[in-house]
Amino acid sequence: MRNPISSFLGLFSRDLGIDLGTANTLVYVRGRGIVIGEPSVVAIERKSKVVLAVGEEAKAMLGKTPANIIAIRPLKDGVIADFDVVERMLHYFINRAHQRTRGILRPSPRVVVGVPSGVTEVEKRAAKDAAINAGAREAYTIEEPMAAAIGAGLPVTEPTGSMVVDIGGGTTEVAVISLGGIVVSRSIRTAGDELDEAVVSFARGAFNLLIGERMAERAKILAGSAFPLEEERRVALRGRDLLTGLPKEVEVSSVELREGIAGPTNRIVEEIRTAIEETPPELLADIMEQGIVLAGGGALLLGLNRRISHETKIPVRIADDPMTCVARGCGSIVEDFGMYRKIVLASQRARPIPVTA
Repeated sequence: MRNPISSFLGLFSRDLGIDLGTANTLVYVRGRGIVIGEPSVVAIERKSKVVLAVGEEAKAMLGKTPANIIAIRPLKDGVIADFDVVERMLHYFINRAHQRTRGILRPSPRVVVGVPSGVTEVEKRAAKDAAINAGAREAYTIEEPMAAAIGAGLPVTEPTGSMVVDIGGGTTEVAVISLGGIVVSRSIRTAGDELDEAVVSFARGAFNLLIGERMAERAKILAGSAFPLEEERRVALRGRDLLTGLPKEVEVSSVELREGIAGPTNRIVEEIRTAIEETPPELLADIMEQGIVLAGGGALLLGLNRRISHETKIPVRIADDPMTCVARGCGSIVEDFGMYRKIVLASQRARPIPVTA
């Protein structure tokens, strides 16, 4: 039986689905869709710990703050690294989501938060506690690959095998799903952030050039690739010459960048191959017919779908709007909680899942 107080509070707030990602946080409001999509970055005053900015404004401060201000990412490898900062960030996003929704008197929503499949029970509890302390009346977690599969429109409740690869900022999640449950799951802490770090290392090693995080991300988006392109690209890298200490700019090709990020891309592909090897034959037959679905921001890396298809001999497609798949999946759950109730309750129980460093 539903809690009458919870039901009463539900009249005054809209339930939320939150993709609490290492790189970005997206908030889905029931009945409204995704209303917030901003970087998971918080700027705080070093001594007083007062929050000065959250999201886009805080990300713009990365690497540019004076000594008394620090801009940090409170999530690392998909899990909460700084509980207090995450709680304040969630509080900001929840209140902001309700401010954008007319007719809401007081924010006390039911919240469904996407978390990596490899997190521990303690880490799941931390995510739920952060949501509760930020103003939620109820909080649930859902494994990100399951949420991504729901958001991508895969038949997760049917007796057929579906494979989804969710490449976020901190983790890559590979899952085979059937009958509302995850049959095979792999989690590797190699994803978008590792690709950015590989670009930084490439610039340092090849050109003695020190570049920042944002420049590395820009180069990855414009010219990074995992497979030869029909038309190779070029991009300028700007930073500091480590030999002279002066500003320096070099132009690199997508061929060079592809070699520079080969380490992380190889690890992602290998994790997918391992998951395929662990998949029961009947489900693998379904996957061979339906193909592998890529979700998350990392799915947009040029040529990655072709590289995975070449390595696995299975068709690979990129989900529609892959960066919002997890948020849309969480949103589908809050839109029809009864339909997905069994999946959500099953996700509350931690399972031993292989996690590769």
